[in-house]
Amino acid sequence: MLSLLDVFTPAAPVWSVDDLIRYSGSPPSTCYRYLKVLCGAGFLARVANGSYVLGPRILELDRTIRLCDPVYVAGTSIAQHLTDSLGYSTLLCILFSDSVMCVQQARSRDAPPQLFNRGQRRPLIAGASAKAILAHLPLHQLRSIYAKNRKDIASGGLGSDWEHFKRALKQIRSDGYCMTVGEYNPGVMSIATGLFNRDGEVLGSLAMVAWAENSDITAFRTLTPEVVRAGQEISARIAATENMMDLPARAIG
Repeated sequence: MLSLLDVFTPAAPVWSVDDLIRYSGSPPSTCYRYLKVLCGAGFLARVANGSYVLGPRILELDRTIRLCDPVYVAGTSIAQHLTDSLGYSTLLCILFSDSVMCVQQARSRDAPPQLFNRGQRRPLIAGASAKAILAHLPLHQLRSIYAKNRKDIASGGLGSDWEHFKRALKQIRSDGYCMTVGEYNPGVMSIATGLFNRDGEVLGSLAMVAWAENSDITAFRTLTPEVVRAGQEISARIAATENMMDLPARAIG
């Protein structure tokens, strides 16, 4: 039932009943029951022609996340300060299932046109914001991720086999950050560091992002300590806050 929500995107925000039945693969009576429940809970709403759009409950939950999510709450002001002081865009990202999701961004004047936006998801194996999280996942999760993404991991420079994959992630952990240039989007370079809860489990990442056409790579790299310090400050805020969610989302597998 909840998977029906996945079909609503900016490219396809309105869905007819017939299309939803075809997508679900369920008998019409079952799909109608699902729609009734989702509408009753506010996750979907009917429009004039009998089709469906996302409902207002989504907005209510988004407000709750903005008030309660530890990475968003602890990191928003620090990320904005980093952008204001250094002049580059910053991103706050979290681990979501087997992907990385942006929960907040602070845009600079010359932000890359492909800047990761709030609510967008990306693979967990490409780009600095993803790798800074990936490097700190437990070994059993890494085994599952590697088994599912062996070819993409190799093409992304994380190793052609399991041992090289582990060594590449160990290096990121040792460095305390990850830097990539044009890895996920051409012309975009990024420095990212992990964000952790009070038990040292990775929750997400802080990334500083620049448009390579307008920035010098060497000069950009020298700002790495600023990103790492900002990430440490966010993690300290998370650890010091009462009634915060202690456990990170776990990758599937």
